[in-house]
Amino acid sequence: MQADVPVLDLSVSSVELTQRLCDIASVSGDEAPLADAIEAALADFPHLSVVRDGDTIVASTRLGRAQRVIIAGHIDTVPINGNVPSRFEEHDGVATLWGRGTVDMKGGVAVQLKLAAELTEPIVDLTWMWYDNEEVASDLNGLGRLARNRPELFVGDFAILGEPSNAGIEGGCNGTLRVEVSTTGKRAHSARSWVGENAIHGIAPVLQTLAAYTPREVEVDGLVYREGVNAVGITGGVAGNVIPDLATVTVNYRFAPSRSGAEALAHLEELFAGFTVVQTDLAEGARPGLDAPVAHDFLRAVGGDPKPKYGWTDVARFSALGVPAVNYGPGDPLLAHADDERVPLAQIEECERGLRAWLSGAGEH
Repeated sequence: MQADVPVLDLSVSSVELTQRLCDIASVSGDEAPLADAIEAALADFPHLSVVRDGDTIVASTRLGRAQRVIIAGHIDTVPINGNVPSRFEEHDGVATLWGRGTVDMKGGVAVQLKLAAELTEPIVDLTWMWYDNEEVASDLNGLGRLARNRPELFVGDFAILGEPSNAGIEGGCNGTLRVEVSTTGKRAHSARSWVGENAIHGIAPVLQTLAAYTPREVEVDGLVYREGVNAVGITGGVAGNVIPDLATVTVNYRFAPSRSGAEALAHLEELFAGFTVVQTDLAEGARPGLDAPVAHDFLRAVGGDPKPKYGWTDVARFSALGVPAVNYGPGDPLLAHADDERVPLAQIEECERGLRAWLSGAGEH
């Protein structure tokens, strides 16, 4: 760590701590100052065992409890665009904290840090994870790196990811698949187009199929996930006077966690039969993660009705390792990455209340 490590006071309110975290810039790839500050802030708490892997910090209790819960949050943000330092403002009558990272996801990180420091006798053993490089390519993801380097840290009965969920529980997540759907033709001078074959014209049935497609709504373990199949890019053309011999549509399929990635690919291959379909990206989904008894206790303490998570999140990494996981954090996912990113202060406080009640046993009935 550097000598000029930013200071984090974990005794302040979770709202104040959120502001402090947001004002320590931590764009993906530049998380070291914030990771240093988190490591330093946790060093003096004897109930926590702290380890570091790159710019990922892990703090664990060793109380001999019958169950272990993993609670994680990423510390990086997308690039800043005039929205740091953060500021308090009222929006439509609601008190909010405005600025980069307020939603995605330093409000959740602040709640986790405060509770990690203060809950010395939780009813379950806890593994807290604050990781780097979530907002960039998957192979850089700090949670994935930690799973490769320290797999023993992922032993647990249940996991919570502090992704923004409007302070409600969002179970599991949809998977995501990208493919390139292509058609070929024959080049010719456009003045004599009849001797060629126009690949762009040939791709029209793909677009018609997409426009007419009705996405499924699929119930998985009591939650209804809505799918989507959409064109997200299209390429074709050689020059202004050449009939093109190749056209490609990039298609993104957000599929319910009832399907595997292989089944999702088979669905698109069937949907676009007769065209070349090439997979370019795949991330498996995750089932809701609400079946385990420890999850039932969590639901009772937090309250409200769980909803599905439509976007992909790192809960899928836990699910792949056999740990059921949910999303639970302050902030509206629709404001993540927005230049006017802002989080209601009440949602930060509500997430702290819910987790504290559950982990301290106050939420038991």
